Amino acid sequence: MTISVDLVARLGPSVADYPPGSAFGPRVARSYQFVWLLEGSATWLWDDLALPLAPGELLLIRPGMRDTFRWDPRTPTRHAYVHFTLTGQAPAGWPLTRGLTGRHDPMGALCQYLLWLGAECPPGWRAQAGETLRLLVLTFLAHPPPAHRAPATLPAPLAAMMGAVRAYWSDGVARPIPMRELASAARVSPSTLYRTFRRTFGVGPVAAIELLRLTRAEPLLWQSNLSMQAVAVQCGFTDAYHFSRRFRAIYGMAPTTFRTTPPEAAPPSPAESHGLTLLRPLLQPR
Repeated sequence: MTISVDLVARLGPSVADYPPGSAFGPRVARSYQFVWLLEGSATWLWDDLALPLAPGELLLIRPGMRDTFRWDPRTPTRHAYVHFTLTGQAPAGWPLTRGLTGRHDPMGALCQYLLWLGAECPPGWRAQAGETLRLLVLTFLAHPPPAHRAPATLPAPLAAMMGAVRAYWSDGVARPIPMRELASAARVSPSTLYRTFRRTFGVGPVAAIELLRLTRAEPLLWQSNLSMQAVAVQCGFTDAYHFSRRFRAIYGMAPTTFRTTPPEAAPPSPAESHGLTLLRPLLQPR
């Protein structure tokens, strides 16, 4: 079986946090998409099938499928995803789901590696992600060995600061955090934290956190039916007006316009522009 896989720009591998009761669709899938839940639950609807989803399962969506997602109505859901195109001789009889918890099945490790690549963005990461995706597709019929790379490290104060951010955002809502609390978590003075952070990323910690909060809006705009007010709340803004004003200031367009803009034509991600992708793994729950 000979296939090649290419990532769809700006649509993973990454993670989206959905508040209780979120929904997306119906939509017609334009590309292949792997989805796996990290926390919470969901129901995936396709034709007359209603498929419950839970952590430990990998769902494959194929182009042309008209489907709907309904996430847990009671608790937040964390949903990992990656969109891709496929060329070559594709296998017939695609299963809809496969388990990720089998002792000898490498798919769970491949999914973790994809998320690491999407968060860290090491040199050549897109090519690595494409090959990892190719292996993930092939494991529906075979069992190739997983790839692995060790995560990069940050200065200790920044790592401690991001641990506090992860705790603040553990319920899926990306709230703003005052500088004094960030410095307290980092066990350094605000001025020292500012200098250390700016020396590493070229931007201060409070500004960086706002950029990360705004970046979280991307999958919610592209892959959910959430209102602007609901997206604003998930990104830690008090109302849709404040969220829209800050989003426009950073992205150069209103979030309503961004929602209808194809990923390949959308403005650059502020997290990537400032090298903040290094921080994404530190925001994942431990």
